[in-house]
Amino acid sequence: MDLFSLSSSSCPHLYRHPAPSNGSNGPGDTAGAVTAAASASAAAAMSLIRQHYNHTGRLQNRSLLSNQRQVSVTTVVSLLVSLLIVLENLLVLVAVFSRIRHSRRWVYVCIANITLSDLLTGVAYVVNISLSGSRTFTLSPQLWLFREGTLFVALAASIFSLLLIAFERYTTMMAPLHQKSATKTYRIYTLVVLCWVLALAIGFLPLLGWNCVCDLDACSTLLPLYSKSYILFTLLIFLFILLAIGVLYGAIYCHVHSNAHLGSQRSHQRSLGLLKTVVAVVGVFVVCWGPLFVLLLVDFFCVSRQCMLLSGADWFICLAVLNSALNPIIYTLGSSELRKAIAGLLFCCCVRAGLCRPTTFTSKETSSTSESRRDSLRNSFSKVRNLISSN
Repeated sequence: MDLFSLSSSSCPHLYRHPAPSNGSNGPGDTAGAVTAAASASAAAAMSLIRQHYNHTGRLQNRSLLSNQRQVSVTTVVSLLVSLLIVLENLLVLVAVFSRIRHSRRWVYVCIANITLSDLLTGVAYVVNISLSGSRTFTLSPQLWLFREGTLFVALAASIFSLLLIAFERYTTMMAPLHQKSATKTYRIYTLVVLCWVLALAIGFLPLLGWNCVCDLDACSTLLPLYSKSYILFTLLIFLFILLAIGVLYGAIYCHVHSNAHLGSQRSHQRSLGLLKTVVAVVGVFVVCWGPLFVLLLVDFFCVSRQCMLLSGADWFICLAVLNSALNPIIYTLGSSELRKAIAGLLFCCCVRAGLCRPTTFTSKETSSTSESRRDSLRNSFSKVRNLISSN
């Protein structure tokens, strides 16, 4: 099945369609026939999604009334968290781009890449929530697969970005030979583009045909139009990448500790600090996405309507999406340069909004600088006095 045959008409043995009328005697009848055909097509698409949800047991305790406008507390909280994710990552992305212009370090390019994937996660989750509930059964199969595929694209981009950071950190630590800046920059940007190409390809495979529209027994319970084989395929890829990331960071950690006496203490502390930051990013990723990975694995081995655990997947998805809100905090805490860039952006926004005065910040900075100078002078005089008295 391909993208253009993704409808119930491609599976006549599963879905029944109303027979079209043959009595078209005039232009009015022709227009009516076209309208009836369009209505029948929309009803067939709605029936397709509903039948998949019904087969997997997702219709239980769920309202199909399109006129229902009740909004749950979980939906409101999820929307607020998604908006927070978008704002956080936009701020970090602008700050990172400002640092990239002044510094050509590869770390900022990688952070910008994973921040972009987190930003996509927030946007995709907002779209997912907006098109969920009773609106789910008004979507076409293509739009439903696109709605879910954007989250898979964001997930794949995040994992590939983590692998890129681990790979570049490994090559930097293990190969001390200095490379030309232009060559390394070209390689970094090439790998970033490759990350997104692979993420788009993996995330939209169901939209391109790897789905279970014509095979209800092969459908996932959590994602009723997704094939279980596709979910297992993505899980194996993601787990393999996470294992590779763990091996790379393990090798980096052993290398840093074994060569601690060779380099300067400052360089060693800087390398170890950066290593702790990226390991924290990977650790938080595993903690947030791990439960959802386990739930998808249970979904693969479980028969439809047999596992009650799969009915509470919303909280697992919220925990996974929360990872995109924690990453900007980790970057900010782990990089003093990034903290300064974000503080500068916030201060500029505060000044433009009329909430702050530039002179206030300048006076505070000047007073703190003058106080530090006076303290240093006092210390110098005390040292000289002690030296004279000792002689």
